[in-house]
Amino acid sequence: MNRQQGIVIGVAIVLFVALFYGFDIIPPKQKALEKSRAVTVEATSLENLLKEARPKLNKNQTSVIDAIQMDLDKSGVDTIKKIEVLKALSGTWYEYGYPALSGIYAENIANLVQSDSAWSIAGTTYEICFVKLKDDRTREFCSKRAIRAFENAISLNPDNIEARINLAVCYVDNPDKDNPMQGILMLRELNQKYPENVPVLNQLGRLAIQTNQIDKAIERLEAAIIINPENQNTICLLAEAYEAASEPEKAKFYRDKCVH
Repeated sequence: MNRQQGIVIGVAIVLFVALFYGFDIIPPKQKALEKSRAVTVEATSLENLLKEARPKLNKNQTSVIDAIQMDLDKSGVDTIKKIEVLKALSGTWYEYGYPALSGIYAENIANLVQSDSAWSIAGTTYEICFVKLKDDRTREFCSKRAIRAFENAISLNPDNIEARINLAVCYVDNPDKDNPMQGILMLRELNQKYPENVPVLNQLGRLAIQTNQIDKAIERLEAAIIINPENQNTICLLAEAYEAASEPEKAKFYRDKCVH
């Protein structure tokens, strides 16, 4: 039974007529939220991902997964036990090179725990899946799940800046065709609100490098290195930026300090 079945027939008819003639009764902000959170026809599923992954496992890996799955089946209504087993399952699939499956089990944990940190872990795992994998179907699945996970984290803790940054990065890495600038605008808004936040400056610097706005990249990254001189992400990005700017001495200075 859906939500509108309790509405009187007369009101239902009015709404139907309004919709039939093209009136848009949903506020734009609500529509955007519903669009981002809706999971309608997904590109793939747990069943399909397992069907594709299991034949690629060796005998030892299969035995490990089967043993953990058996523990999960036995956990029943014991939530604490189930969470521990799901952590093992998520971590094992990640170790075996299947971040999409790892993300699904991390999301199961988040659904049980309902904390912003648990949802952030699920979102980060899905985002890693999107970045690392090459299969378009799986990447699209992971991107949408990552967005939903970070939105859930933010809804539980609106002050979680890291989740807001990661959500913006999701939109940057996989732009919405109807709103391709959304991720960049989100990062700029965060930069205005938190001008000394190093991860935000790093992301803006990274984007500037990618779009060949090297002077802007250096400006943002130099601001970040003043705030946190030991930040490895900033250091490595500065090496890349100065290489692109044809400043070999500065590029070498930061490249020598970049440890990854």
